[in-house]
Order: sequence, then C-alpha cells, then structure tokens
Amino acid sequence: MKGEGIEIVDESSIYETEPVGYKEQGWFLNSVVKGKTELSPRRLWKRLEKIEKSIGRESEIKWGPRIIDLDILFYENKILNGKQLQIPHSELHKRKFVLVPLEEIALELVHPVLKKTISELLRDLKDNSQVELLLRQ
Repeated sequence: MKGEGIEIVDESSIYETEPVGYKEQGWFLNSVVKGKTELSPRRLWKRLEKIEKSIGRESEIKWGPRIIDLDILFYENKILNGKQLQIPHSELHKRKFVLVPLEEIALELVHPVLKKTISELLRDLKDNSQVELLLRQ
C-alpha cells in the first residue's frame, strides 16, 4: 500500500473461513494487518474504498461473495459512530474470522468501548464458525 499513505507494520497469517450471514457461497480468505498512516479515519476509509474498487470489488448481496473487503477495525483508541463509518468496527467482537487473526498481532489490544483485550473477546465469543490456518506468516 506504499504510495497510498498507508504503511503496513505487521500482518497476521492467512485463514480460510466459512461464510457468516449469507451461507450460499465459498469460503473466504481472511487476514489482519496493522498499519501506520497520517490519514484521518474518514480519509483512510475513502482510500480503502478506492483500493477495493481498483481491484474490482462490486457489492451485490449483503455479506455475499466479493473479491476484497477492507475494513478499519481500530484507529488508535478513537471511537467514531458515523452512519457509514464506525470505529471500532461495530461487528468485530462477534466475528471469529476477525478475532483469530487479530489476536496473532494484537492480543493485548484493548477494545476502547468494551474494555476487553482481543484475547478476552475471543475467549467470550459465541461464534463457532470454522477458521482454519491456511498460510502462517
């Protein structure tokens, strides 16, 4: 993402995960990265949307098949509750496919709203969907 105003400083392994929500589709590949940027959260979100579109993302079905999906999970300890952008991501604490790779690179990170570490969120998770290690980083 060099040249996009984003520097990747850490990345998780890649996991193959079963779909959540809309089940009539193939499994997904999921990974989490930690980045540094001077962009504001809103400008970062717009930049990620631009990257998605340049790769060919089209949204047709909510939670349906897509070539790429880039989300902002956290931005420092900021809390934003906009109509289009919520930080921390509003669903991350409910999603095993997010928490498993996130724990790899940020197990002690504390959710600024729920006041729990990623490890605690994963321990308390009710999602029993399959998340399988595909490629270790």
